[in-house]
Amino acid sequence: MSPTLRLLSALLLPCSVHLARAATADGFVPPSRSPLVQTSNYTSFSNNTLNDKRVVKGKVFNRIIQVWLENTDFETATSTPTFESLMEQGILFTNYNSVTHPSEPNCQFFPPPDLSPVEDNIWSDVAAIGGDFFGMADDNMYHIPSNISTVVDLLEDKDVSWATYQENMATDGSYAFFFAAPNYASPESPPYPYYMRKHNGLVVFDAISQDSSRAKRIRTFNDFANDVVNGTLPQWIFVTPNMVNDAHDTTIDFAASFLEYWLLPLLTDPRVNGEDTLILLTFDENHTSTEQNRIFALALGTAVPLNLRGTTDDTLYTHYSSISTVEANWNLKSLGRQDTNPIVSNVFSFVAEKTGYKNVHVPASQVPQFNLTAVTPGALTSALFVPFAAPNLKARGAGSGGVLTRPGLDEKLTPEKLPPAGEHDRAEQDHAVADEPRDDEREEYHPLCGCAVCVSKRVRICSRAVLHAQHSKSDKMLSFLTELYRKNCIIRVSPEIYIFG
Repeated sequence: MSPTLRLLSALLLPCSVHLARAATADGFVPPSRSPLVQTSNYTSFSNNTLNDKRVVKGKVFNRIIQVWLENTDFETATSTPTFESLMEQGILFTNYNSVTHPSEPNCQFFPPPDLSPVEDNIWSDVAAIGGDFFGMADDNMYHIPSNISTVVDLLEDKDVSWATYQENMATDGSYAFFFAAPNYASPESPPYPYYMRKHNGLVVFDAISQDSSRAKRIRTFNDFANDVVNGTLPQWIFVTPNMVNDAHDTTIDFAASFLEYWLLPLLTDPRVNGEDTLILLTFDENHTSTEQNRIFALALGTAVPLNLRGTTDDTLYTHYSSISTVEANWNLKSLGRQDTNPIVSNVFSFVAEKTGYKNVHVPASQVPQFNLTAVTPGALTSALFVPFAAPNLKARGAGSGGVLTRPGLDEKLTPEKLPPAGEHDRAEQDHAVADEPRDDEREEYHPLCGCAVCVSKRVRICSRAVLHAQHSKSDKMLSFLTELYRKNCIIRVSPEIYIFG
């Protein structure tokens, strides 16, 4: 096999395994004998625990646990027995929506024959952390600069502890694009990419992943077991099951079996579902992209009033509502983004009533379309690129205290002062590489985004995301690409485009 083919095979193996297993997934197999027993099926055992024993009292709840599943229509979830049973214990939000639907098929360059690529997105995960998806329109390996604020900043501003627990992530704070582990459900099968970075919204933000103390709070499921046993669970928790347990690569029935194994026992464990705990069980997006992006969302836990359990709430909510609800509960500052847009950030009604927040009633005829696939301007799209801008510093959120910004942000660079969308791409044409190979090498800086740009032999590298190599077969180029792959830089490859982080 040629070196080029070896490189392509290495890069594409996770995708081909992913799709092959998606088509022939086995039945659910518990990764451990209990959610609170550590297991070698999660690769690394926990060697530390958090020290989060201080509780900052909230107005309605003292802890919120968000559990996100994947790509399922509202009607599919509500007609599944396990979900039907859970609905009797909580409030079903019947008008809860994901925030967007631009989707990119996984491994779109080389799908195996007779298999349909599985669509997915990371935008909802990012939106629920940062209050915006910044124009993101694919699943590439993005990183958002450290001067961009997140819900973590809001929480820490009031000393509210937090963590995310990612099933089958290799190590705490992992920055890997994916992680393939031995297939515990089918040991004779190849390693399976149980963990995907695109479902870990917190790691995308440099303000979190590149801060050593914060990165330790991007934790594994073995850490979750350890933290529960030691009584050190934080107050804000984001839980992501692996790619089979969240229904992404499997089915809603498979995910239901996971919930019976993992969530149901925890609902009766006071170390998890203790006094005034809110558990939000939801999905990142629906499956049928041609329909309104309504998703299953259920409020569970001891914080849900007894008289409201088994009821429904038809208030318009989105993933931004999870931020605004937290802001209202702990009286936090806001991000000044979509978390302060009253149309899409209603606070959960039972929380709004106790905090005094007034929700906006949106008539059915005026509900925004959340299933649009058009590209929107933002710093994370090359199609309509505009730089990161300051948030609306005059916005009013569901809490109090104004808008929180991070150091290094130019607060004078407001959206109205940004260059027209796409201006970056027009300027990028100034860096177009000549059709003929060139022997010279030089480093330049992009006039708008400030990225280092290296030009060599028809190769252009911009640290915003994309390396273009037009069918280069030189040994020098192959060596360079192999080194990028060795360092886990390359994400996806076609004969013409290499995407890296």
